[in-house]
Amino acid sequence: MDQRVSRPERQPHALELDLRSDQETEPGSEAVSLPPRARQGRLYGAMLAALIVLAAGGWWLYQQFTHVFVTDARVAADIVTVSSRVPGRVTAVEVIQGDVALKNGVLVRIDDRESRLLVQELNAQIAGIARRREQIQARIALTGQQTQSRVMAKRAAVRASEAALAAATAQRNLAAQDNARAEKLAPLGAIDRARLDQTRAALETARQQALSAQADLENARAALAEAEAAGGELTVLRTQLAELGPEEQRLEAQRQRAGLDLQDRTVVMPFDGVVDQTFVHAGEYVAPGQRLMMVHDPEHIRIEANIKETDIRFFRPGKIVTITVDAIPGRRFEGTVARVGQAATSEFALLPNPNPSGNFTKITQRLPVRIAVRQDSGELKPGMMVELKADTGG
Repeated sequence: MDQRVSRPERQPHALELDLRSDQETEPGSEAVSLPPRARQGRLYGAMLAALIVLAAGGWWLYQQFTHVFVTDARVAADIVTVSSRVPGRVTAVEVIQGDVALKNGVLVRIDDRESRLLVQELNAQIAGIARRREQIQARIALTGQQTQSRVMAKRAAVRASEAALAAATAQRNLAAQDNARAEKLAPLGAIDRARLDQTRAALETARQQALSAQADLENARAALAEAEAAGGELTVLRTQLAELGPEEQRLEAQRQRAGLDLQDRTVVMPFDGVVDQTFVHAGEYVAPGQRLMMVHDPEHIRIEANIKETDIRFFRPGKIVTITVDAIPGRRFEGTVARVGQAATSEFALLPNPNPSGNFTKITQRLPVRIAVRQDSGELKPGMMVELKADTGG
């Protein structure tokens, strides 16, 4: 009886099992066996993929431990609402949403016909004030010359009257002396009666002439006083001239106010920027304070984020952070922490929670942080979502 040594049957390889299963499922297919190099290639590929996954995971863990990430930050800017200071009907809107406008560029025009007429009226009144001033100044000069000439003439008449009075007085005194001698000599018979009558008549005539000279002097002095009183007209004219100053200032103030009203009817851009939104169309009637459009300066944008209180120590003023924008993949911006809020955002909630029940759930609070970033191409726009990355130094 032959004894045969039984050998264990060779276990089929996993690939052979797969091939056999394929052959069983697909009748008529030929058995395929991978060469050793193909098997090695697959092994190396799997090892390389595993290394890549491990490296990516390690890099991710490294970033998580050494950096702070903020995913809910936004681009912000000072959006200015341009309003109207005066009422009126809009005649033209020079820009539309998205336009770039330079400083002092015209945005909206409001009907200015009445303002222009008011400015012209005030200009005419101020010009009339200037003509009145010239007229009064001419009258002052003419009246001054006339008054001066009249006073000089009256003063000369007074001096002449005084001289005539002095002569008449001397003549009267002489006649009185002659009459006195005649009165003494007549009783003695030294002179006849006719001579006495002559001296008496001469004395009376001298007295009348002295009285006439005195009256002429008084008239001359009265005329001089009247001439000097005419100088009061100069005072009146000078007062009228002085009153023109305040009146002109009042009209000038009204003209400046009308000029401001006229200027405000052309609404201009307050700075170099872009138009975000318009709220008015040509033909509409606007009231004072009504908003016309919203604008902002693209060169003065910032990043605003609410940082967890546990991470706020990594966002000190002056800290450099990396900014990535969702709308611009692959681009990185560099920002500087400009300001850190002094109170948590929960302190300004509309309905604060004083926790009256005593139940307490600790919630990590957030503090507002402002980050300064500069751009030249205007790619960052208010409202865009950005992500921040700050180095923890660990």
